[in-house]
Amino acid sequence: MALASSRIDKRDLILAKGAQVMSRRGYHGTGVQEIVQAAGIPKGSFYHYFASKEDFAMQALEHLYRPRLQRYANVLGNTALAPSERIVGYYRDLIAHFARQEKLEYHCFIGSLSFEMAELCQPIGQAVEDILQRSVQLLAQCLELARANGELDAQTDCQSLAEFIANAWEGALMRMKVGASVAPLNVFLDQLEQLLRPR
Repeated sequence: MALASSRIDKRDLILAKGAQVMSRRGYHGTGVQEIVQAAGIPKGSFYHYFASKEDFAMQALEHLYRPRLQRYANVLGNTALAPSERIVGYYRDLIAHFARQEKLEYHCFIGSLSFEMAELCQPIGQAVEDILQRSVQLLAQCLELARANGELDAQTDCQSLAEFIANAWEGALMRMKVGASVAPLNVFLDQLEQLLRPR
């Protein structure tokens, strides 16, 4: 049992450290050597856990985003708050996290992979799309609860609204990174609050 746990820990270490490097340097700018150096392991160990750099990227996506999606689901499932408050509160807390940074930094693993690899590598592109769609579905379900509670117009297309919010958030993050300012995120939050303000 201890051996199995050690194997999982080492794999998780490689995934975490390697994903950090790949987020900063991009898929093409990161070799297996950079990944193993970041994790402090011999190169041979990499191929014990991953068939290739592509396999590593696929596993790293799931490793990073499964817990993030679970946190998103937990926040959006918090019955102590109205559905619209759960959504706005989630994004408000994220923006507060960025605003507290002394030096604003944002490195997005999924964004980096999508820009570089979505067209070049169909499996990676599909893995990115699957994660984004899982996020949208969680949001759409919460919006449907908001609609059922009368917080949204009865005719609201919750799936389309979820897609719009998710896309707007990704765009705001890109603007934040380019301009090194949380101003685009604050604009996003202001518009989100107006969208979800009880009618």
